[in-house]
Amino acid sequence: MSTAPLFAVVDDDAAMREALAELLEVFDFDCRTYEGSESFWADHAPGRFAGLITDLNLVGESGLQLQQRLRLIDPALPVIIITAQSDPGTRARIIASEPMACLTKPIDAQALRRHLDDALVRHATSRDAE
Repeated sequence: MSTAPLFAVVDDDAAMREALAELLEVFDFDCRTYEGSESFWADHAPGRFAGLITDLNLVGESGLQLQQRLRLIDPALPVIIITAQSDPGTRARIIASEPMACLTKPIDAQALRRHLDDALVRHATSRDAE
């Protein structure tokens, strides 16, 4: 049984999901991938994941809507939002929602790694507080 931290990746782009999953594997993290928020919610349980990486634009519930629901159900879960949109208005909307991080595609692997390490610290801290 693996003891590697488990992260969730939600992206409706199969190639991006696969690329992120492979990158997390290189970082020695376990990963579950989901094509949308519906499949993520079907598998979610509070405390299960060390963090969530979600695309901003998803079919159905957006990444921001997903994050807002998580605040009610699993408020300690660190969320990293990724997007191909770099316009100031979109970025301001994302930052106002207060994710742990917002990364623009193409994803800088080392920046993602730093945020994943921060997520692990937050996850451990929230578990210690329980």
